[in-house]
Amino acid sequence: PVHPRTVRAGSQRHPGRCENRRVAGAEERVLESARVASRLRDEILDGVREPGSRLVERDLAAGFGVSRIPVRDALKVLEGEGLVALRPHTWAVVRAFTDADLADLDEVRAVLEPLAFRLAAERHEPSGLERLRAALDREQEGARAADPVGSRRSAADFHEIVTALAGNRLLDDMMQGIRSRMRWALSQHDDLADVTDEHVALFDAVRARDGDRAAELAAAHVESSRRRRAALASRRAASRA
Repeated sequence: PVHPRTVRAGSQRHPGRCENRRVAGAEERVLESARVASRLRDEILDGVREPGSRLVERDLAAGFGVSRIPVRDALKVLEGEGLVALRPHTWAVVRAFTDADLADLDEVRAVLEPLAFRLAAERHEPSGLERLRAALDREQEGARAADPVGSRRSAADFHEIVTALAGNRLLDDMMQGIRSRMRWALSQHDDLADVTDEHVALFDAVRARDGDRAAELAAAHVESSRRRRAALASRRAASRA
């Protein structure tokens, strides 16, 4: 057997190696947590995991091939984004947004989105406009191909690129705080062509640097988004009845 003093002496001779292993382990845990959070986020936003679905640490860890620690960290991240509700000593669940939750989000969107589109119209750079055009192209392709997941994801990208083009760091921080809620709300429709048409009009206003028109269209877009979401909820309720 190795004498305890030998072990201590060896670790004292190479303290850097131990520290490097600890750092590497911590970095790996962060990467695994980010990977799990990304996968779960996409599955929730795409409707693969429906509201109320259980998220059991043990099962998720086995499914993702990781330990329960990064899964636990990922669930905390998603709780902070408003997508997951944690239940101590049992399991987490995919959050079900209430009418009040969505009304709150609509009120915030009605203020922030017209501002974002106005500033994007006034401040965008050519390279930024190209990124916005590319997102719109992907959205249109998804709508034509009857690919709701791809189209909705690109539609959400469209909104996030507009916020980036606005060039206001405080606005960007505020929108980042509701990013996942926004992406979920923007996915609650099945009118791919109508949403795409509205985005085409918004893109044209941004490209023309018409801030007033962009803001006006953005306000109308928030309202039509609310109506589409309510209509989809009604159809789903009727199909379950």
